[in-house]
Amino acid sequence: MSVASDPLFIEITPFRIEPQFVGRVWGWKDLRPWYDRIAEQEPIGEVWLTGDECKIATGSHRGKTLGAIFDEQPRALLGPDFASSGSPLLIKVIFAREKLSVQVHPDDRLAQRYGQPRGKTECWYALAAEPDARVAVGLKTGVTLDEVKSKIDAGTLEDSLNLLPVHKDDLIFVDAGTVHAIWPGSVLLETQQNSDITYRMYDYGRGRELHIERSIESTRLTTKAGKVEARALADRTVLVDSTYFCVERIPVDVSRSSTTLERTNETSPHLSYLFAAAGSARLTSPSFEPLELPERGIVAIPASSPVFAIQDLGGLDLIRISARMPGSVQ
Repeated sequence: MSVASDPLFIEITPFRIEPQFVGRVWGWKDLRPWYDRIAEQEPIGEVWLTGDECKIATGSHRGKTLGAIFDEQPRALLGPDFASSGSPLLIKVIFAREKLSVQVHPDDRLAQRYGQPRGKTECWYALAAEPDARVAVGLKTGVTLDEVKSKIDAGTLEDSLNLLPVHKDDLIFVDAGTVHAIWPGSVLLETQQNSDITYRMYDYGRGRELHIERSIESTRLTTKAGKVEARALADRTVLVDSTYFCVERIPVDVSRSSTTLERTNETSPHLSYLFAAAGSARLTSPSFEPLELPERGIVAIPASSPVFAIQDLGGLDLIRISARMPGSVQ
């Protein structure tokens, strides 16, 4: 069935999403200048840009939650090729003042065994990094699960972690099953499957619940995690292209048509998001009112979106994050 003849494929114009500020014990009290936000109580560790409870800020669905729109119009948002409904991606900005817990996320198969819809593969794009910024990604070569258990008990698990330095514009891929931790010193744009399943192995004595057995069950000793080398194309730079998402930097020279954003291996429209890592932009189209994209803001581009133009309003560093169907990577 073609898109035009699909009665469930109703046109939805692009819309901006309001961020949700999420408290974390390891977060920041003051997010300025990134966001005009100061924590009133618990520090803010994550800014959810596409959470199910995030409010739509513009357009005919203004005031509704993002999750509600996915429930109402999944095909119009995701495209006709997606086999399931619901928001597939959760995009966040991570602000770590202290070390996060050492943790691991299950893959789809294991998550579904325990009644969850999906596992959690993710990636981190460094929006900023101090000279000594690091993250822990994966276990050192030769470390066994028995050693992991004993080091958890001894409080020495960090000795077995593979540490990576982080520089601005680095992209670090973290597939499900990878033991990992974010350390202070960087601001990270995280793209992940829309799942908040976290199995903590070690938490520096903060008193939060640990999930030792589940984390060990989820752990893979060898994964594909690590830094991804950017791939420069004529009209964009691909930061990562994985099973669940594609992250790209999109140059905009004054103005750019949405028709130029299509990828050669795409057979049908799909959901994507435009994030202004720096600067600001405006989306214009005969089909909808001008839509502002402020610095560090995000706009959803539904699969059914009409054609539009992106205008650089000054200093724009545009990141596009596209949802992928498993098995669609070329």
